[in-house]
Amino acid sequence: MMTEEIDVDQQKRLPNYLLDAAGISIDRMPMLNVIFDRMAGTCTDSLQPMAGTPCYFSVSGISNGRVGDIIKEYEANAVAAVLYAEQWDTRVLIMLDRDFVFTMVEAMFGSDGAEPPIDVERSFSNIELRLVQALFERFAKALQSAFSAISDVTFRLERVETAMASLAIGRSGNMSICANIMLQALFRGGQMFLIIPHSALNPLRQKLAHVVVSDGRASDPHWREQMESEVHRTEVTLSAVLEQRMLPLGDVAKFHVGQVLELDATPRTLARFESNNQVLFWCQIGQLDGYYAMQVADPVDQKREFVDDILSR
Repeated sequence: MMTEEIDVDQQKRLPNYLLDAAGISIDRMPMLNVIFDRMAGTCTDSLQPMAGTPCYFSVSGISNGRVGDIIKEYEANAVAAVLYAEQWDTRVLIMLDRDFVFTMVEAMFGSDGAEPPIDVERSFSNIELRLVQALFERFAKALQSAFSAISDVTFRLERVETAMASLAIGRSGNMSICANIMLQALFRGGQMFLIIPHSALNPLRQKLAHVVVSDGRASDPHWREQMESEVHRTEVTLSAVLEQRMLPLGDVAKFHVGQVLELDATPRTLARFESNNQVLFWCQIGQLDGYYAMQVADPVDQKREFVDDILSR
């Protein structure tokens, strides 16, 4: 009896073993196309407020290939990020070719595309690498959001590399999925390559075989009104920051009751009005009926804040 139960269990597992050995078939996993399309759309939306010109992302194709062959093709012609997916216990690569990097740099710093594209073989500058790192962090969040429909996974940026030989995410002969996402901006563009090992996708094979679509509740006007009402009732914490500075730990340890801390701020200094570490407005501090009050002076220029954050790293 025990032998018969083992044989039945082995027969049930045999199809999975055969599929694992055969590798990933893109045609049998239509959800992959949906996931990468969602990632491209999220990248477009998230960079829209930051760039001075529209930037459009679209999936050009999805293919199977060996990790080593894909990386070798772009040696000295790309910059890459290694993302760690803790829930999958695996690493994923995102590579940007030179045209992608140079196009995004020009778009972020206000170019109108009138100048010809950069066509010089040189290493990436520190500012370009800082910008790329900030982009990789956004792309990782976009990928995480795209996979959220089928897997609760987070992608953490481990490092950024310009030497393709340092991109070890397994054996070079291991098979992987490579999604090619095109960037279009300033009448030019570039390519992003997203490389995911087969070993990471095999456990998700059944979920990827079926397209997960919306259940249509968003089109219900009553549901939409209820959602809007609940969002408006959500409580958020707001903070006003007049000045922020870095101090050595030794100086902080010497603080005592009654000590006066001098600030560089003046009565005309604008305070940051923020929520969840996101700056919303610049405000003027005053008094009203015996209480401190905030008067909104200027909205936050998200593009300017994004560029300043990169330059300050």
